[in-house]
Amino acid sequence: MTSSSPSLAKRALLAVALMVGFYLLALGLVGLLIFIPYAEWTYGGRLHVQLGAGCVVLAGMILWLIVPRVDRFAAPGPRLEASRHPQLFAELSRIAQTVGQAMPAEVYLTAEANAWVSQRGGVMGLGSRRVMGLGLPLLQLLTVSQLRAVLAHEFGHYHGGDTKLGPWIYQTRYTIARTIRGVGERSWLQGIFVWYWNIFMQATRSISRQQEFTADKLAAQKVGSQPLVTALRSIHGADDAFAHFWRTEMAPALKAGFCPPVAAGFACFMQAAPITETLARNLEQEIEKSEANPYDTHPPLRDRIAAVQNFPPGREAVEDPPAISLLSGVLDLERQLLAKLVGEEHLRGLRRVSWAEVGTQMYQPLWVSLAREHARALAGLTPQSFPELAGELEGFGRRLAKANGGTLSVDEAIDFTAAVVGAALAVSLINQGWMVQAAPGDTISLRRGEEVLEPFDVLHRLAAGKLDPEVWRQRCQALGIAEINLGEVAGL
Repeated sequence: MTSSSPSLAKRALLAVALMVGFYLLALGLVGLLIFIPYAEWTYGGRLHVQLGAGCVVLAGMILWLIVPRVDRFAAPGPRLEASRHPQLFAELSRIAQTVGQAMPAEVYLTAEANAWVSQRGGVMGLGSRRVMGLGLPLLQLLTVSQLRAVLAHEFGHYHGGDTKLGPWIYQTRYTIARTIRGVGERSWLQGIFVWYWNIFMQATRSISRQQEFTADKLAAQKVGSQPLVTALRSIHGADDAFAHFWRTEMAPALKAGFCPPVAAGFACFMQAAPITETLARNLEQEIEKSEANPYDTHPPLRDRIAAVQNFPPGREAVEDPPAISLLSGVLDLERQLLAKLVGEEHLRGLRRVSWAEVGTQMYQPLWVSLAREHARALAGLTPQSFPELAGELEGFGRRLAKANGGTLSVDEAIDFTAAVVGAALAVSLINQGWMVQAAPGDTISLRRGEEVLEPFDVLHRLAAGKLDPEVWRQRCQALGIAEINLGEVAGL
């Protein structure tokens, strides 16, 4: 018997007890519902047809809702094959042997800064198969040695039997949620099931946190604590960062008909100063965090690092290339992944561009269109008059919106003013030979020689007192843009 068996036995016992408890509760309520019309007829000598029918219908509904369903697994992305990605599968095989586990039956590339393992298919784990997901953003973010630590952690879930418990826990969790929705908000039954849901979630999330500690320790033993700790620190906040990258960079490009590379764009995004500063601040706050939320699936980062820091650091890698180098044909994989996310038909109509081309190919036409749309309102406005405009951003924005029959909140009006005026200024600078710089994660700017100007940030900085009006006017004179009539530029 391995050292993990007692822990596994306890976790399995608790999971089974929670699952059985739910079904006993549900069947008990079914019995109560059926007993109500029976008791009314047997002991009261009467039967309210509407009440009796309602109880029987609810009882039947609960029985139907609690029946376990077949787990129909849908591929989250392109399936990775050993024949096409031999370097990746060599690493997977090496880690599997180190941990003493069989390889997963299927490995998929996903659009998340995460890795996971699971047992999918079948009913309550019976007839299931091992599945692994590896996020494209994760592979772009980590080095090979860090990925080995993450893989050892994931295989640790197989080693600890966590994936065998998973189907029981997730199927029961899904069944409880389905039952809560099914009985309806107005039913007194919903309150009972919500009460059990809270108990179930706190208990199973506690199990999940313990599983993470166990998998971390196994990874530190087999691969070393140093790559694991650096991987944990790198991954923290990465999923949220990728969601932000997708929302602010990729989604607008896809909507505009362009398809820049995902992994390369995310790498650039993660290196941008505003992003690195935010992530560093969030990481520091997370490490200072001392208590876990009872509903968290993972322990606090500080506790995870502390639990493994006394393990041997592991061998230092002589060469440590990015983990994404283990994949072959990254751009082709990205296309397959995007087809899953946005649909094959939409993807076929997209034009592939580099991130260096996004500024001129995507943003510049949008700025021209926006500036032309509001050319009349911009008439007579010059860069040197921006300090005066900064004092009435809200009013100017509301007038712009009113001209098109719309209304805006205070913040929306201010941002709209900055967007329209910034677009007109950007177009005027481009006409004078300035080049657009729109790297993912960075503030959009224009450059000419050593001069850099951020047209969409000027009004905000003036309004906030971060840019002195006289300093701005002097710079406009030095750049030769002080007297440009933005309305005329926009009307070209």
